[in-house]
Amino acid sequence: MGPRYTDSHVHFWDTALRPYPWLAEVPAIAGAHGPGDLERESAPDTPERVVFVQADCSRPHAADEVAWVESMGAVGPRVAGIVAFAAMDRGAATEADLKALSQRPLVKGVRHLIQGERDPRFCLSKAFMDGVRTCGERGLTFDLCVRHFQLEAVVALVRGCPGTTFVLDHAGKPDLATPSLDPWRAHIRDLSLLPNTLCKLSGIVTEAGGAPLDGERFQPVVGHLLETFGPGRLLFGSDWPVVKLACAYPRWLSLARQLLSHLPASEQDAIFHSNAGRVYRLS
Repeated sequence: MGPRYTDSHVHFWDTALRPYPWLAEVPAIAGAHGPGDLERESAPDTPERVVFVQADCSRPHAADEVAWVESMGAVGPRVAGIVAFAAMDRGAATEADLKALSQRPLVKGVRHLIQGERDPRFCLSKAFMDGVRTCGERGLTFDLCVRHFQLEAVVALVRGCPGTTFVLDHAGKPDLATPSLDPWRAHIRDLSLLPNTLCKLSGIVTEAGGAPLDGERFQPVVGHLLETFGPGRLLFGSDWPVVKLACAYPRWLSLARQLLSHLPASEQDAIFHSNAGRVYRLS
């Protein structure tokens, strides 16, 4: 067993209960995944607590997904927080959904996926930005799931919503299948200058496109995140079970610890545990 840690990014799903159309593209992980599976697959070093992040079921079932996860809070690794789905661009309907979500104690934030949008400036529409501002007014964080080429617009979104706390998922999905990390480096630096933003160290093994899973391959990414966001604004996440497309849960946990092993113990604890507790207000 290693030191305590919080996993700030896990998903659960069961297609027998609600549809997840995107899982048809990844049959290797399309089977049901719940807290018991996570406990078994992460053993013997299971997370002390986890944050469930909406798993992109069909939109009419999003509220049911939240209730389902609420019902399993004490099963397996403890679900200490939920990042729920809410559409940001529906005006009064968005405000109503956020009001309802803010009244559910386990819901700490929301996510409206941006990564699949063809328009790289999709998140800069007035309706979308109004919705994101309402998140902050309701005390909810906003998780940003985007691809590297959308980061320029994301910087503008965050700059325009100073009252909302943002958490960048999967380090902004740098293109690790190519040798160059530009312009991802510049956009990450710009984003890190905005104090209402944090970043998850998650998902990068999946973005590597089959590259060897060794520390040398990922050190440039992790080094840049440490240089920009610093240990006080980074959160460890597994992106389980999506991470299984690249490696088993213990392999990613071990690699993440290796990549951060040069930091003082207090800074490692911040990234692996206390930062998630602070930003998602976990008990």
